[in-house]
Amino acid sequence: MKTLIKNVKIVNEGQIFEGDILIENDVISKIKSSISEEADLVIDGSGKYLLPGVIDDQVHFREPGLTHKGDIESESRSAIAGGVTSFIDQPNTVPNAVTQELLADKYEIAAQKAYANYGFMMGGTNDNLAEVLKTNPRNVPGIKLFLGSSTGNMLVDNPETLEKIFSNTKMLIAVHCEDEATIKANTQKYMDEYGEDIPVKFHHLIRSEEACYKSSSKAIELAEKTGARLHVFHLSTAKETSLFRNDIPLQDKKITAEVCVHHLTFTNEDYETKGALIKWNPAVKTQQDKDGLWEALLDDRIDVIATDHAPHTAEEKQNVYTKCPSGAPLVQHSLVVMLENYKNGRISLEKIVEKMCHNPAILFRVEKRGFVREGYKADLVLVDLNENWTVSKDNILYKCGWSPLEGMNFHSKVTQTFVNGHLVYDHGKISEEKFGERLLFEVQE
Repeated sequence: MKTLIKNVKIVNEGQIFEGDILIENDVISKIKSSISEEADLVIDGSGKYLLPGVIDDQVHFREPGLTHKGDIESESRSAIAGGVTSFIDQPNTVPNAVTQELLADKYEIAAQKAYANYGFMMGGTNDNLAEVLKTNPRNVPGIKLFLGSSTGNMLVDNPETLEKIFSNTKMLIAVHCEDEATIKANTQKYMDEYGEDIPVKFHHLIRSEEACYKSSSKAIELAEKTGARLHVFHLSTAKETSLFRNDIPLQDKKITAEVCVHHLTFTNEDYETKGALIKWNPAVKTQQDKDGLWEALLDDRIDVIATDHAPHTAEEKQNVYTKCPSGAPLVQHSLVVMLENYKNGRISLEKIVEKMCHNPAILFRVEKRGFVREGYKADLVLVDLNENWTVSKDNILYKCGWSPLEGMNFHSKVTQTFVNGHLVYDHGKISEEKFGERLLFEVQE
């Protein structure tokens, strides 16, 4: 099968240039200013931009055990509609993916159901070190540790266990950093005043700057002491950005950071209108925090943009504060949100591609993806930067059926998505066949 994409502006490795791309079977076989070759499918890319497929390094697709909220099929389907061609899913499903057998079960499900390429993190707990150390770095992206309790009961708070995990694996360790004791004390303070029904506008004061900084600074200290590879998920405060550096290339960094789309989009002022729909852990914080995160993203102290896609039903989101789960779905809209920031002059197209496509591939050492290169897998996205549309119930593909972005207007649209050389999304039409593959990772001695 040959597909030829003509006259498209290619955004890749810090450059934008017009050219043609030939896809043969599942790989990019040629990139030239002009290719005149017979092909089974020819796409005229005039006026459009072609990017590598987005690699989202942090999603919760809810399978197994929580499939009333979302599942691998529904959420990966919404991912490809948003230009996300590869995802890394987190272990706090039910049961938690904390044994090799349970991790293998998730991979088996994805082999049948994933529209996009997939990787699943192995979960660490206070007592599964032996299982963690059996993880194969060739086909598992890393180890995930919750240093603050979020959704599920995977809190790792035993200092000895933590040090053992950090000292004994060469794999990337990704962490959710919030200090549990701080959060508990803050929650109690507000419960004493309001009972269970705490106004959601206090969420960022309960899961506070202090809770985040205390935990992430400790994790970094431990990584420096043990030499571990540490990736800090979803930074939410300006203060934390001071813990990271930008004076060495990403492939040489042992300590890295990610920011999520929602922390670049919302502030605590938005609780007024959005309420619990923007209740995340860690919390959306102040305008000053948002500005600090943008600054660190643009000067390369923050390496990756992701979503922390975490669907819940609309009913669950209506519960009182203490029973309302944190998290929201984002994977269908992350790229267009960032393209809107490009339209507003906040970030360049090249930088978006660096943070959403190239850097996750470099950081996780994803094999042959994340770049538009000859010989690489043809995971590609075509976008129209001049198409206006509004997020509404009738174009949301998440199983939960809602989005915190409902009613927002966008001025760019994903028009086509290729996964492993297959046109899986084409102007709103989604392929019936699934072409997602298990991600592989380069192991360095």
